[in-house]
Amino acid sequence: MPSPKARPLASFTGTALGRRVEHLHRNGSASQRQLADFILRNPIRVSAMTIEDLARATGISAPTISRFARELGFGGFGEMRNGVAGLVQILMDPVAKLREQMQVEPGGGRSLELLALAARQVERVDASASAATIEHVAQGLRRARHVHVMGFGLSAHVSALLVLGLQPFLASVTAVVEYGGTEVAAGRLMTIGPEDLLIAITFPRYASDVVRLAHYAKDRGAGIVALTDSPASPLMPIADEVLLAPSEHPVLSCSMVAAISLAETLVAAVMLSDPENVEKAARLTQAIGSYLLKDG
Repeated sequence: MPSPKARPLASFTGTALGRRVEHLHRNGSASQRQLADFILRNPIRVSAMTIEDLARATGISAPTISRFARELGFGGFGEMRNGVAGLVQILMDPVAKLREQMQVEPGGGRSLELLALAARQVERVDASASAATIEHVAQGLRRARHVHVMGFGLSAHVSALLVLGLQPFLASVTAVVEYGGTEVAAGRLMTIGPEDLLIAITFPRYASDVVRLAHYAKDRGAGIVALTDSPASPLMPIADEVLLAPSEHPVLSCSMVAAISLAETLVAAVMLSDPENVEKAARLTQAIGSYLLKDG
């Protein structure tokens, strides 16, 4: 299987600096796009590099790198590197984030702030872009011979929600990660092929097994849908469709609120995509009815 690119720090793109770098990644010159791509994928390395190191790593000249730094609003490369380093220190270390938040005055207002943050995460989902993608993915799920859903760590819980929601309405759905670790997950993907679709889910801190197994599925001709947090995600280069859910959080390593929202929306889109799903929903309700609490 081909080796994936260096794993990025996706939460970096949610910062003001990260958004400026991402803008040049989309709209800059060829050299600016190349530099921006390297920074988005390697902010930790960049935070410890000299300008000569970066020039050698990217093939971009030092004067061009200096101009790039000024385009981002810095006085030069050193200032840009320090800006990246400061963000990396905050974003990469959950312990540091927790320690920083502990210095804030305690009180009930903190919980209200965190609840408001959760609501903002959902609001930050690009609804216009996501709606079209969700509809397209829903149609792809209906056409697929078999749907595989894969996520490790926290992402495994989002995967489980998707599988639980999709199974009554699709012909064949498998949770790739349940028990047994990577070896069992790889075994479940052994028969994946061009008529199948894999939903791969990963958020910071990214699971390397998701990337490797997604590459395997891609090489076998399967369609790849990525549910992830950033254009710098390691799944981006191999995904046919991408659903982006912001995941930054001041205390937790990442927030899954937006990811769960997108997962629920995708399940609802599949349910609405076929009139026959009304009958399937009725059969599901009948099947589970005896297990539900009844009045009286």
